[in-house]
Amino acid sequence: MDLTWVEISESALAHNLKTFRKLVGKDVVLAPAVKANAYGHGLLECARIFEKNGADYLCVNALFEAVVLREAGIKIPLLIIGYTPLSDLADLPTNTELVVYNLETVETLGKIGKKVGIHLKIETGNHRQGIELTDLPDFIRQLQQHPNLILKGVSTHFANLEDRINHEYALYQLKEFNKAVHELERSGHAPHYRHCANTAAAILLPEAHFNFVRTGIGNYGLWPSEKTEMAAKRANIGIDLKPALTWKTVVAQIKEVKKGALVGYGCTHEMPYNGRIAVLPVGYYDGFVRLLSSRGSVLIHGKKAPVIGRVCMNMIMADVTDIPNVKLEDEVVLIGKQKNEEISAEAIGEQSQTINYEVTTRINERIPRIVK
Repeated sequence: MDLTWVEISESALAHNLKTFRKLVGKDVVLAPAVKANAYGHGLLECARIFEKNGADYLCVNALFEAVVLREAGIKIPLLIIGYTPLSDLADLPTNTELVVYNLETVETLGKIGKKVGIHLKIETGNHRQGIELTDLPDFIRQLQQHPNLILKGVSTHFANLEDRINHEYALYQLKEFNKAVHELERSGHAPHYRHCANTAAAILLPEAHFNFVRTGIGNYGLWPSEKTEMAAKRANIGIDLKPALTWKTVVAQIKEVKKGALVGYGCTHEMPYNGRIAVLPVGYYDGFVRLLSSRGSVLIHGKKAPVIGRVCMNMIMADVTDIPNVKLEDEVVLIGKQKNEEISAEAIGEQSQTINYEVTTRINERIPRIVK
């Protein structure tokens, strides 16, 4: 018996993918990101569902993810958007393309000699990955020297679209991106695909769709931010995202505790009354962040039970005084719905001073993902 597990809703993932398909249109390549263990939802599980439901590409961050998907039988094209070491470039799986932003990568791929599709990443103002516009001619010259390199696409990434109602900076980045596209076209290297739209841009900026969209957290039914959701409502963009993840555990022990009893490491919680606590076999090793100490809650019998004391490496304690009939091995929901109550990734993110992205991606990969 697993002490903690994650349930993934296949119908929710399929619904979200179809929602984005309707939003961007049938002629636009839809490339959901499954990097970081599919944002914590399970790399293989989600990749199979997305492929089955009509994804055109899958975006991964690293070579090992592409290898895992190919070995598992995933057939659709893969795009590696993170960094691949020069020494590993010869190991690219079949039908796997690469985002490129270093001349050394282009030179090494050229010397390897096998045909590979590349996507140039343009620096437009995020100052993370990317080729400066002034350096683009050097990349064009390298492409001319290596006919085995096929320029499949050109891309960029928005810096603050998720954090603003006003999209002035995103529109500036879009303008810079178009300059790079025009330079490539002028040199005779017009890319087949142009892409810069993540979840927020897919929803809010149709002018950024071009012919290729890389959806991220929205695939899993989560909004990139409260501001993105607010901007969509203000623009009368109706979009229904369904969260796909439920994280569960069980009750490992029930204890009667007296008023004044000190609970957990550091004796940080003093019971204000005679009550009962449930010990749960999950902790910060599993991804239940320590900042939820005496701050978070869990669902037992459809009711919220506050986390009391410090979150331990492998255990937490919850006050179940007001929840009758809790017994050993009762199911507990850490993220998701139980009866009429819900604990969302967004709520946990707020309590632990982070974002929903981190809440789901930090769930330990060893924890089973079960498709429902």
